[in-house]
Amino acid sequence: MRLTSECHRVFLLSGVLICGAAISLAQTETTIGSSNPGQAIPGTSGVSPFAGSVPAKLVPGVMPLSLQDAINRGLKQNLGVLLSHADIRSARGQRWEQLSALLPHLTAAPYVEASKINRAELGLTSVGGIRIPTSVGPFSYFDARANVSQTLFDWKSINATRAAGQSLKSAAYTFKDARDLVVLAVGYVYLQAIADQARIETAEAQVKTALALYDQAADQINAGTSPDIDGLRTKVELQTRQQQLIQAKNNFAIQKLTVARVIGLAPGQEFDLTDKSPYQPSEDITGDEALRRAYASRSDYQAAMTDVRAAEFSRKAAVAGYLPSLSFNADYGLAGSHPSTATPVADVRGTLSIPIFKGGSVHADVLQADARLEQSRERLDNLRAQIDADVRAALLNLQSAADQVNVARSNIDLAEETLTQSRDRFSAGVTDTVEVVQSQEAVSSAHEQYISSLYSYNYAKISLVRALGIAEQGVKEFFRGK
Repeated sequence: MRLTSECHRVFLLSGVLICGAAISLAQTETTIGSSNPGQAIPGTSGVSPFAGSVPAKLVPGVMPLSLQDAINRGLKQNLGVLLSHADIRSARGQRWEQLSALLPHLTAAPYVEASKINRAELGLTSVGGIRIPTSVGPFSYFDARANVSQTLFDWKSINATRAAGQSLKSAAYTFKDARDLVVLAVGYVYLQAIADQARIETAEAQVKTALALYDQAADQINAGTSPDIDGLRTKVELQTRQQQLIQAKNNFAIQKLTVARVIGLAPGQEFDLTDKSPYQPSEDITGDEALRRAYASRSDYQAAMTDVRAAEFSRKAAVAGYLPSLSFNADYGLAGSHPSTATPVADVRGTLSIPIFKGGSVHADVLQADARLEQSRERLDNLRAQIDADVRAALLNLQSAADQVNVARSNIDLAEETLTQSRDRFSAGVTDTVEVVQSQEAVSSAHEQYISSLYSYNYAKISLVRALGIAEQGVKEFFRGK
């Protein structure tokens, strides 16, 4: 009988440990799944430059960092916005390159030359049987004049310059869109970090609760009012909560590294996140109004329309390869055998260049320009549809997240009340620790759902202002005073 009792006890202990390990693994996976530090930035694809930055100088001490501070730093140091700003300078250089063909060119190349000719080298050794000297000279030349050239009419260069001007505008719109993407990226990693910080606070509270429950079970076991299995259950629960706390702290530390990389903090810079994630209801906006604002404000949409206009000008430039061009060239200066004997000289010339046959090169240019124009129009149509989807999805996510926050709040109150009653029942000897542990699991799950739903709600706000194309102003409006 004693052997049977010992076997039964070992069996129960093994079951508790296995269940505890399974619960621990599930909770660890839940924690990791809800916060994946260093993951890709939403709204970007692949290895995005918006996930990197150019580090600033190290600031002594611990830096306080609010969401708005992080965004401001990201707008200055984020790699994506820096590369986009460089693209503007490159587009400006390309425009000047095209404009150069229409602007006057002025050059000056004075020269003095002393020369002696060997007639034998030219095959002139005699003339009419009379031998002549093998060399002539030395004699000199002098020429100093300024040359000006100007294209009077070149329809190809005119349209190429217009296309380059539109490309410059597109680069400027793309730069503004890059700033919106920086706001989205910084908001994502910052909100994820404060969600991880909230998980640490929740995990610490759960450890305290589990420790109190373990002490309560130990007292009852010592008093002989509860079996040893209750103590084992509470011990497994306590260690599970401690494991969650360790994982939450590690996730938060890694996420802070991600924040630092996105906003360009110096390596090793210490900082504290000063903003939390309180729930603040947002103003209602209809779908039609949101779409109207998005099409008017989205910088990527404006850039796509400008790209279409640039492609249209490029096609006109390609077709203009069939047309003649008119240019003007003139020079004026001094020329003679020596600077002291030089006299004024001048030359004026007008040239009409008429293309007759260029081996199909113009036709090839037109075909390529047609293809680029078609591609740019298709990209514009696709982006318009994408903006519609972005706005509608952002509005749906915002409403869904708001509803989830309200439900999660209620679940926390219910779960904590259930835990209190379960502990009272356990103290009264009405139930065992299974019910109490299950109630504590419910409390932990309710807090995790609330943190996740609150993060989703605040991120949905940032996603909405990004979808509307007003990220920089929208964040200040939606997170005012936070």
